[in-house]
Amino acid sequence: MTIRNQMRKRRLPYDADAARKHLSRNDPVMRGIVRACGPLAIESRGTPYQSLLRAVLYQQLAGLAASAIERRLLGLYGDAVPEPEQVLGTEPEALRGAGVSRQKASYLYSLADHAKTGALEYRALARLDDEEVIERVTEVRGIGRWTAEMLLMFCLGRPDVLPVGDLGIRKGMQLAYGMRALPDKKKMLKIGEAWRPYRSAGSWYLWRNTDVVTI
Repeated sequence: MTIRNQMRKRRLPYDADAARKHLSRNDPVMRGIVRACGPLAIESRGTPYQSLLRAVLYQQLAGLAASAIERRLLGLYGDAVPEPEQVLGTEPEALRGAGVSRQKASYLYSLADHAKTGALEYRALARLDDEEVIERVTEVRGIGRWTAEMLLMFCLGRPDVLPVGDLGIRKGMQLAYGMRALPDKKKMLKIGEAWRPYRSAGSWYLWRNTDVVTI
């Protein structure tokens, strides 16, 4: 059992078909990508706490190593995602025994401490705009802007997120738009203007297009 297995899918809060059509209509390059990649398949899944817990475990680790630690951690709690209070009640030695580093253990405790107050509940975050969500989430030790942006896109289902620090998106944009070098933030934001208010969809298509091209 994994955390992702226990993360329920949620209906995307915006119209995926409208997003796809908007990109095709407003950006000729994106039109070709949409045609090649097909329907938009972004998922909105899980709770913010579940998403961030999984993000912490997978930081700076290869997939197989992270998934092994994930299984051992969940095994401490009967193969279920632990509640914040359970994490806070777990001795550091037990987390270390599951393969969680001392540093990541401090991140998990910080996450649990923030989550137990209700500040990371879906409904609490849903009342905030994107930058306010990022500000709140990055108060958790070990959570940076990129992780917060992934939360916005794939948990909260926000439609207009463009993670300009994501290497995959930078490479995808370089490939799709025929650039000699990786684009900087200013260039990425300029291209992404045509995608508003569906920059999350544009980002997803760049990721997907890179996969399609390299297969």
